[in-house]
Amino acid sequence: MRELDLSRHPCFNKKAKGGCGRIPLPVAPRCNIQCSFCNRKYDCVNESRPGVTSAVLTPVQAVEYLKEVQRLEGSLTVAGIAGPGDPMANAPQTLETIARVRSEFPDLLLCLSSNGLNLPEHVTELKKLGVTHATVTVNAIDPEIGKDIYAWVRDNKIAYQGKEAASLLWSRQKEAILKLREQGILVKMNSIVLPGINEQHILDIAKTAGEMDVSLLNCIQVHPSPGARLEKMTEPDKAVIDSLRKKASVHVPQMTHCRRCRADAVGLLDRDRSLELAPVMQDIASRPVILHDSEKRPYVAVATREGMLVNQHLGHAENFQIWTRSNGDYKFLESRQAPEAGGGFQRWQKIAGLLHDCRAVLISAVGDTPRTVLEESGMVVLEMEGLIEEGLDAAYKGTDVSGLRPVKTKSCSGGIAGGCG
Repeated sequence: MRELDLSRHPCFNKKAKGGCGRIPLPVAPRCNIQCSFCNRKYDCVNESRPGVTSAVLTPVQAVEYLKEVQRLEGSLTVAGIAGPGDPMANAPQTLETIARVRSEFPDLLLCLSSNGLNLPEHVTELKKLGVTHATVTVNAIDPEIGKDIYAWVRDNKIAYQGKEAASLLWSRQKEAILKLREQGILVKMNSIVLPGINEQHILDIAKTAGEMDVSLLNCIQVHPSPGARLEKMTEPDKAVIDSLRKKASVHVPQMTHCRRCRADAVGLLDRDRSLELAPVMQDIASRPVILHDSEKRPYVAVATREGMLVNQHLGHAENFQIWTRSNGDYKFLESRQAPEAGGGFQRWQKIAGLLHDCRAVLISAVGDTPRTVLEESGMVVLEMEGLIEEGLDAAYKGTDVSGLRPVKTKSCSGGIAGGCG
């Protein structure tokens, strides 16, 4: 593969913004911190800010979407992942997406934007996958200030608050930035300007950024979000931001052309097409996913009561039928005993292990947490009610089962354990 031209990233090079386009791929829905100014909504057509997207895609869907956008938008030079949550809080999806994009589009630059909490442990792999640019959002390096910015920080299922949370987050951010630079990955630092909280702290952040060999500092005015703790905060005006940038430029170069992009932004910075192409994304997000790793995952698991219909909730399944496809026909192989109900998060992990050789599981209903566990293990979760053969067609051939999805009358999720069973 020929050497990539790193100057083609429009966020890192203002001169490139008129001819080089970008496409963040929204494959990372969960976030591991809660900022007091943030209230993420997946679909808000009137907003342009991080955390907003018209759909969430799987890695396979993301590549299909990128192929379609590449056909419609010829300016793309960069593909990245910026949310709508945090990429490294969704590490399996993020890493798989990057690997697939690198394989299909070797000439695209690869980047990601993260809060940095879970980033350090993945830097080496990101470098191997070809990531060239990274953005880390740092809103405070002083825990006394950070405690008023972060409601909580969750690390390894433990939630931290106050100064402890802010201190942990900055220590990880610092570690991540240093590791990224050691690997030769260019780093931009984003800092959200919060009047009365960190406005006077920005220069300390800028000085530290310069000392850490950060390429750019991007001072971004806060976008107060309805429902957030700081929803009534006043957005700083352009004069305030310009003044901060001028002072901070003594320590580190400044980004002055940020558009506070959505997590599904498309095209040039000055000609975003995300709303125009939202129907394309939503259509691809609604399609069933076909995995192409047939040798490692040749089977499909089915939750059924009598062996003809997909009609059982994951939490109620006592066993799973295992099916395969041979010479165009479907064949029942065996029945596998499900773990005993009531185990919560551990039960979902056991089910993922039980079905490790299955590319998909067909079920009538599933909670958010078990769905996440199964998808992170590499399985496609197809929620439907109907003939088993119809579900197998979706898993193996990619036929549409959207019309077979059950109508939900209530949500099935609950805390860290999530779902039923």
